Amino acid sequence: MRLAGKRAIVTGAGSGFGEGIARRFVAEGAKVAIADINEAAGKRVAAELGEAALFIATDVTDDRSVRAMTGQVTEAWGGIDIHVNNAGWTTKRQSLLDVTEADFERMFSVNCKSIFLCTRHIVPVMQQASGGVIINIASTAGVRPRPGLTWYNATKGAAITMTKSMAAELAGDRIRVNAINPVIGATGLLESFMGLPDTPENRASFLATIPLGRMSEPRDIANAALYLASDEADFITGVCMEVDGGRCI
Repeated sequence: MRLAGKRAIVTGAGSGFGEGIARRFVAEGAKVAIADINEAAGKRVAAELGEAALFIATDVTDDRSVRAMTGQVTEAWGGIDIHVNNAGWTTKRQSLLDVTEADFERMFSVNCKSIFLCTRHIVPVMQQASGGVIINIASTAGVRPRPGLTWYNATKGAAITMTKSMAAELAGDRIRVNAINPVIGATGLLESFMGLPDTPENRASFLATIPLGRMSEPRDIANAALYLASDEADFITGVCMEVDGGRCI
């Protein structure tokens, strides 16, 4: 019960890493807002988690939607102790010259603008409470980029830099800001990252680049998020933790 009594928001919590984080947070005593644009997925997760979870239909690229999400959580629970910027999107792996302007803008909106919007609305709530924790789900792509994902890599590099700058600026408000850099995982974006069909042979080529020999799983990211959100990490800020099986060595 390392998060007993804490109130958290996890964006993109209807599946993948976000769902894993939400489940772990609830298991550790937190109330969690499942914020997702996919209503069916978000409602499923919230229903399975029971009274400790609250689904909020949210478009993290839209200021009014993020403002409404923040207001709904504060009205329901009286504050926000933990916020996880997990929602993300990518194009399929391809030449940097083949990415359309629309896809470029969508990637930066979902992966970067969302952090800006959530910060604008959630940080004042944390400041009033004299503290809080923000966790940005970045990627090893921002540290050791793969060819074919140049503009996605750029969004995650931006998320890492934002994390460090936010940590420096918000430390005086006792708001800790950290990031998690997962390696490729078996989520809904797997085939986009590979740029290939999800076959045993194609997976094997990716696994060969990960020293510990497997992809990341939601539980790996959830465990890291739990530590960074807990009081055990109360002197940790500005860290970008690689959860990558050694990929970035």
